[in-house]
This record gives sequence, C-alpha cells and structure tokens, in this order.
Amino acid sequence: MKIFSKEQIYQGDKLTAERQGISSDDLMERAGTQIFNWLHARMQGAQVPVHVFCGIGNNGGDGLVLARHLITHGYNAITYVVNCSDKRSKDFLVNYDRIKTVTKEWPNMLTCKEDFPAIHKDDIIVDAVFGIGLNRSIDDWVKQLFIHFRQSQAFTLSIDVPSGLFVDKYTSDKDAVVHANHTLSFASPKLVFFLEETAYSTQQWEILDIGLDQEYLFTTQTECELIGKYEVIPIYRPRKKYQHKGDFGHALIVGGSRGKMGAAILTTRAALTMGAGLVTSHIPNSGNYILQISVPEAMVTLDAEDHMVSNIDYNNRYAAVGIGVGMGKDKKSKTALEAFLKECKSPLVIDADALNIISENQELLTLVPKESILTPHTKELERLVGPWKNDFDKLDKAKAFVNKHEIILILKGANTITFFKDKLFINSSGNPGMATAGSGDVLTGILVGLLSQGYDAVASSIFGVYLHGRAGDFGVQDLGYEGLLASDIITYIGEAIQDLFKRPEQQPQTENAQQE
Repeated sequence: MKIFSKEQIYQGDKLTAERQGISSDDLMERAGTQIFNWLHARMQGAQVPVHVFCGIGNNGGDGLVLARHLITHGYNAITYVVNCSDKRSKDFLVNYDRIKTVTKEWPNMLTCKEDFPAIHKDDIIVDAVFGIGLNRSIDDWVKQLFIHFRQSQAFTLSIDVPSGLFVDKYTSDKDAVVHANHTLSFASPKLVFFLEETAYSTQQWEILDIGLDQEYLFTTQTECELIGKYEVIPIYRPRKKYQHKGDFGHALIVGGSRGKMGAAILTTRAALTMGAGLVTSHIPNSGNYILQISVPEAMVTLDAEDHMVSNIDYNNRYAAVGIGVGMGKDKKSKTALEAFLKECKSPLVIDADALNIISENQELLTLVPKESILTPHTKELERLVGPWKNDFDKLDKAKAFVNKHEIILILKGANTITFFKDKLFINSSGNPGMATAGSGDVLTGILVGLLSQGYDAVASSIFGVYLHGRAGDFGVQDLGYEGLLASDIITYIGEAIQDLFKRPEQQPQTENAQQE
C-alpha cells in the first residue's frame, strides 16, 4: 500500500475534481458521507451522544458533513465549531450553511476553555478540528480542549489524522495532539502512524475510499510503502517438481562465541527452515557438538579458536552469507571480519556484533559489498549513524547512510522499516511478543535463506521481514505474547508461507511487530 505525502494527497484531490468534473465541495461530501457510513454501520441507531468537534478548515468541513448526516438519520449528534482563527475555508462555510438547514440546534461556537462541554466517558467524540495541513503548534485553549477529550475517557474518532499531529515533521508537544482510539484516514495511512514517537496519537487506523482518481493513485510513486500480504505475494517463487537442494543455494552462517552459541543455532535453523538447500555454520571450535546436535541438518566448519571466530573459511563458494550473530567483538574477530569483507562476493547479511565491530571501526564500511543487508535495531543504528533529534531526523540519517554506502538497511522494531535508496518499506506484520531475545537472529537466518535461493537483496528484505512478523503472529495465537520464544518463530515460518494463499477470513489478527 502506498503512503502518500501531504503534497501528493493535495494533488490527488485537485486532479480528482478536474478529471471527474466535480467541485471540492462534492469531494468533501463524499468524505463526510463515508465517515457517516462507517459510524452508522457500527452504531445502528444507538442514541449515544456523538460530540462532533469541527475546525474551520476543510477537516472541519468533513465534520460538518458527518454531523448533518447524523442529524438527518436521527442520531444524538452535538456539533461544535472550534473557533480558533478568523479564517474559514470556502467549503467549511458551504457546509456550515447546510447544517443549519437540518436542525434548529446550530453548531455551538467554542472560543475559550469556559465553552467546553461536559463529555461522559460513554459518549463518542469525533475529532475534525485539524487535518494534514496544520503547520503551527497548538499552545492555547485548543490544547486544553484536546486534554479535555482525554480526561473524559470517551471513545475518540479522528478524521484523516489526529488533530495537532504534523504529518511531515516532528511534533514536540504530545499534550497538543488528540489521542485517538481510531483514525479514519483518506487515500492512505500517514507515515507518522508508524513512528515510535507519534504512536500515541492513534491506537488503530483505517482507510476510507473517497473516490480519488484511480489512475493518479496507481501511477504516482511514493517514498514510503506499507508492506502486507498482497505486496509480498508477487515476490514468492514457487518450486518446480524436479528441482533439488543444489538449486536452492548453499548458505554460510558465521557467528557464535562463548556463551552465545544459541544465536548461531537460531540463525542456522531459520535459514534451513526458510528453504536454503544447504547451510554451513562457521563457529568456534567448542561449539561443534551443541550445533550439530541442535541442528542435525546443518554442516559445520570449525574455527581454530575455541571460544571466538578468528578466521573465516569462505573461499567464495557460498550463495549467501550471514555474519555477526553472537560473534562477540574480540580483536581477532574484528580482524577476521575485515579479511572476510575484503574477500566476500556473495550476497551478505550483516547483523549484531558484526555491526558493532563496524560501528567502532567505520573504515570497514568501505569494504562492505554494495546491496549488502544491514539489520540493526535502534541502538545499533545509533552506533552506526550517531544520535538523532527525533524520528524524522532518524529517518533522514538512515537514508543518508544507505545512499552513501549503497546498502540496504533494515531497522528492526515495531513496524520494521527497510531502507533502499530513497524508498522506505514499512512492515505491517508482527506483534509485541516478538520483543524477545534471539528474534533478530531468526530474521537474519530468514534473510540468508531467501538470498541463497536467488531472491535479490531488496525482495529478500521486504519478503523476509514480512514472513518473520507473520510467523510471530501465528506463534502468539497459540502461545501468547509472553510465551513466544525466538525458536517458536522458526516453527511457524512454514505456516506464514502457507498463509500467503489463504483467504483473508482465515488469517489471524494481531498488533504490529516489535522485533528485537
């Protein structure tokens, strides 16, 4: 699913009006009607008070259309105009006049804190105060109104975006933002719905189709895409009857150290489960028995050192390599990593301690092959690119890093983001149960397993992250958030692949991912 920028949404509105021969007011009528249909389907005539708070711009106009339909269908709707400026949009004024034709109870004008209505916790609040065009901070009585919403504990529905939230820059004051239970967004979700600092603004979101021009939506390229089932199905490559293990690649996993052999085991198992034809693990000498007992399907090459990786047996014979899991940062391991990077010609996934060694020796970045996949969590990214001011600054630093070094970066976390060139792919699968030790090691194995089968690096990243999260979704259905272990994610990889071909009603529904 494309995530359109503010400017692209404005352009889509304009083109839709031109190509369909309608006015901007007609488009507003569509939007407000769709919001009403959504509420009506859920309320079914219930007489719960619905407090519709309308700003004086186009978002407020949407709210006035909704309020008019609620009133004409017999709902207990109370309408308010948040009179925070002398300027009013043309379409707001049109719909302000229209609502006065269907009720003798004209909208209540709010101009200060003393005008705030009483709101019961069982009531419904509709937030139609500010939309995506907001470009100033909210620091007056309107901020107190938003606090009043929260204090009421009433269910809050925001229109397009929670009011007070900037969609294209950092929002510093949480109190000056509506905290919505649900947001009905037009055209596409907004990037800020998927960033940690602004996750508080809405618990859930949903897209409403307001009939924007389909050609524009289909042909317009966006910086950000939300990745779900239907985005990854075309990536999947079915196997043919007479293929054999040699057709699916020989993968190498490099990692493990004293006390951290489990990381290498998880990654090796995940690579095999993801479909690599053969997997060899290069590990410290002392780990031989534990790995071969834990993963009998894998082969092993042993390092000369008992408790660390000091010399990698590579020789360019592997279809894909994953390096760093549980490897430690000993000087000998750093030397081994440097020598390996100078020699490596295979598709490569760099994770964990390999990332930490690189962050402490950034000259090694010049040796990283182009289109290698780096998989940091937030702290590992900070070690690589330095501290950031806010989430938007973090995205900018990550994009600059990716373009400078011509690599792919997977930033692990809730809504894991894959960066490639100027594109951001935001993952939709997964859940908080995946915030457990070893989850990232499993992801590395999944990525290496895909690379070894010949999937390109970008496809492997997008597909692998999605399958990782989806396997976690199936795991928590049986085990719960607290009960999910990283090894359980591996167990459900097969089910995640099978799920690609199931009908929507057969799919489990869980929260967004929070990976290692």
